[in-house]
Amino acid sequence: MADPTAPGLVLSPTAAVGRDVVFGANVVVHDGVVLGDGVVVQDAAILGKPPRLSPRSSAPRTAPEPLVVEDGVVVCAQAVLFAGATIGRDAIVGDQACVRERARIGAGTVVGRGALVDNDVTVGARVRIQSMVYLTAQSAVEDDVFLGPFAMTTNDHTMARHAPGQALRGATIRRAARIGGAAVLVPGIEVGEEAFVAAGAVVTNDVAARGVVMGVPARLVRRVPDEDLLERWA
Repeated sequence: MADPTAPGLVLSPTAAVGRDVVFGANVVVHDGVVLGDGVVVQDAAILGKPPRLSPRSSAPRTAPEPLVVEDGVVVCAQAVLFAGATIGRDAIVGDQACVRERARIGAGTVVGRGALVDNDVTVGARVRIQSMVYLTAQSAVEDDVFLGPFAMTTNDHTMARHAPGQALRGATIRRAARIGGAAVLVPGIEVGEEAFVAAGAVVTNDVAARGVVMGVPARLVRRVPDEDLLERWA
């Protein structure tokens, strides 16, 4: 069992804590949270935070399931993990990062400092989400994707001028795609397997598998060569 004597620890009596869990100072663990074996939670992290939605939010209002943090996860200082999220085995959630309700983070994925994974996002295994990335609600990221610093996805063409109940469309980023720093993906974009989006690009059309795009708006300039495919570097 974890040592419950970490200074300032607030640990709900309904939380389930595995073996050899390590808590830093001033950690808050809300009701029902499940922590696997060997989890490390650094100073001032908040686990299982209940969502609070705007009256005009289109996000589901049903009470989320408990937060699940699987074996070997590291939750860094001041990170916030919402109720209903699942953090896969051996993942790392960086300092001041946030993972919202019903988001799923795959095994071995790294969520960088200050990144935000919004509600109802699915992230695969071994994904590298660099500092300050924003993954908007209803996005899907497959295994082995790279997201450079400040990359951003969006999900609302109307910017809040849509009819009540209208579905939002986040990005779909296929296996081993690479998104450069500060790139912007407009709502509903699909980036194909092994595609490459250059830094600062504004992607307004789908990107084909192995396509290399750059510019504002992004244009196809070539294909990813065989020697740059993931299997050559794994």
